[in-house]
Amino acid sequence: MKRRNFIAATGISLFGINRIFGNVSASPELITKKRSRKITTKVLIVGGGPAGIGAAIGAAKTGAETLLIENYGFFGGVASWSIGMCINQMRPDEKPRGFVHELLLQKLQNYGEQAVRLSTHQFYVNVEYFKAAVLDALDEVGCKYLVHAKAVDAITKGNRITGVIFSSKSGLVEIKADVVVDCTGDADIAFFSGAPTMTETGNLAPQTLLLNIGKMDNYTSKDMDGVADKAKSKYPLIPDQWGLKKVSNCNHFVINHSGTKEMGNFDITDPFQFSRAECISRRQIVQLTGAMREFGSGDLRHSEIVGASTQIGVRESRRIKGEYILTEDDAINGKQFSDVIAWRSGWLDIGFTRLNQMKIHQVPFRALVPEQIDGLLAAGRCISASHAGAAAGKSMGNCFATGHAAGVAAALSSKEKKTPGE
Repeated sequence: MKRRNFIAATGISLFGINRIFGNVSASPELITKKRSRKITTKVLIVGGGPAGIGAAIGAAKTGAETLLIENYGFFGGVASWSIGMCINQMRPDEKPRGFVHELLLQKLQNYGEQAVRLSTHQFYVNVEYFKAAVLDALDEVGCKYLVHAKAVDAITKGNRITGVIFSSKSGLVEIKADVVVDCTGDADIAFFSGAPTMTETGNLAPQTLLLNIGKMDNYTSKDMDGVADKAKSKYPLIPDQWGLKKVSNCNHFVINHSGTKEMGNFDITDPFQFSRAECISRRQIVQLTGAMREFGSGDLRHSEIVGASTQIGVRESRRIKGEYILTEDDAINGKQFSDVIAWRSGWLDIGFTRLNQMKIHQVPFRALVPEQIDGLLAAGRCISASHAGAAAGKSMGNCFATGHAAGVAAALSSKEKKTPGE
């Protein structure tokens, strides 16, 4: 039915439509650009992944007015968009690790058995429950938060950061803060502020787009025998390695794999390389599923894509250059420090490229403090570390720990009116 006939048939005049839906032919003169808004807080956490969650809980529980902002519509970072990959190093040796880790476990367990399953050190979670559990934890400690808030620049005065600018549906918004904690994973805020950063261009760990597959009630690992070798000529984008793990108490599987390892070395801080890595990875998972369906056996022949990550998972990118740079030797030898604020456990893991058992080693506060810029701390994947030193600390449980420490330090810095460096 044409619009004119619809209006006549229903008896709704153009005036009536405008009252219901607004002026359908508003003149350009009535549309004005919204000016920048301003917000103030004591502690600002940028990035709501594991490090950001840890920092937000740490700062708010210490008593500081805290605001956490996140680019996506949910918190959790790779813990959420990994769509069920295990969250490692949350309970090493099956022992409670710290307040943040246990608070999140408690909130997950409140949702019942489908939300979380515990293993030797990791949480296997259904990510939709995890997203809600994070909100519950933030609410309990009184942390304020915003999603759909992408940080686009830093506000500086001399050699001190005083806030951050983020983009929103109503335009640019300024947030002024006593202390800012960079939990972006890619040291975005440090970079925007002019702090020195480090990137191992040409030597970065690969990125991976994880996926869920289903319709495999009777799957066994033998169903995968020879798939990669048989399928490579027909499906050239498939990774050289991948494995299937069941998502927490559900009937579908998550696939983690070597991703872009054989496609080139992508620096995701370069927008064109980031775009290329992302788009190749979208085609890769379609080919991967096709390879399993055609060359696998058993239930693999009937497998179906359930969903894929929000974006590629990034193992390594830009990091701050801090007062101390964590190294491979620190991780392998179990280094200790006088200014210890956290510890890291697990493996030195360069994403399907290299895997070494490491000792529990400490993280000094100096690795969270960037050079040259005051009022700023970093946590998680972008703390001050070498290429191998960064690979030793990227497990999510370790990121929660350095985030927790950075949040507490930021709150104390604001309370005592001292810079983090002081």
